[in-house]
Amino acid sequence: MQDTQAPLDLSSARSHDDWLARLEARVAASGLYYPLDPNHTAVFADGGNTLLVTFETIDTIRSVEPDHMPLGLRIASRHGWSSLVLVARTPRWFRDTAVLDFFDAQIDAGFFDSFERVIFYGAGMSGYAACALSICAPGAIVLAVAPQATLEPQIAPWDRRFPEARRLDFTSRFGFAPAMLDGSRNAFIVYDAGRRTDSMHATLFRRPFVTLLRAAHLGSQTEAALRRMGVLETLIETAARGRLTPARFHDMLRRRRNDPTYLCALVKRAANSKHPSLTITAARHALALHECARTRKELARAEKTRARSKA
Repeated sequence: MQDTQAPLDLSSARSHDDWLARLEARVAASGLYYPLDPNHTAVFADGGNTLLVTFETIDTIRSVEPDHMPLGLRIASRHGWSSLVLVARTPRWFRDTAVLDFFDAQIDAGFFDSFERVIFYGAGMSGYAACALSICAPGAIVLAVAPQATLEPQIAPWDRRFPEARRLDFTSRFGFAPAMLDGSRNAFIVYDAGRRTDSMHATLFRRPFVTLLRAAHLGSQTEAALRRMGVLETLIETAARGRLTPARFHDMLRRRRNDPTYLCALVKRAANSKHPSLTITAARHALALHECARTRKELARAEKTRARSKA
């Protein structure tokens, strides 16, 4: 008997090309697979009247997603939604002509109008794309984690993290992401207030219908921190159902109290503040939950400092 399951096993793919071929087979029964150009692929899976549009990269999908399944496909499948996933091989901010032409074609075809609710999601580079291209679906809900507003040097000269991307065209159609949110129903921008550049981008998104969801000290990658805490999918689902508020978001963030990376950063900040008692309290709490050599070292140093001050 021929094994028909192997091509559908995304986690055993030996290369990006192999993974894409298996993904195409996976959606063949109830969806469509569109190679847009050598760097981008669009995947549509038909479901219910809610459409989840996500922008993802192959590297992230194959390194962190369970079973190497795109996040958007997995969430949509669980809820009976339709899914449109834009998959990128390389970090080009989804600014290539083939991607923009694809979305223009969906506007002309009335594709987004056929759904009762449309949600756009992405993080970082993908968050930029989710915001910028959401204008194709008026009335959409947009959730973006640590997005760039633009990398146009004249507007964001202070963001020098992505020198290659600064050569891309951010001035033509769908270019300035904050302006593209004008047609959205609601837009939510999650950003880490402890990361200066991300905060500056968030400021560019400030508009009456945009809710800035402020987090602090989540680490180098905000989406990874939300994923680590187990709240990323809940965040997307809550936004999709129209129930996301700042209060709900901050309730979700309470889980960081058990996140080793966050606790380690908290201890480090306490130590840098030169308050040994605060450091001791933070370190003891962190060590009660997770063993960490760096935290234990900070605890010992703070205890010695406090003992000397009392001598």
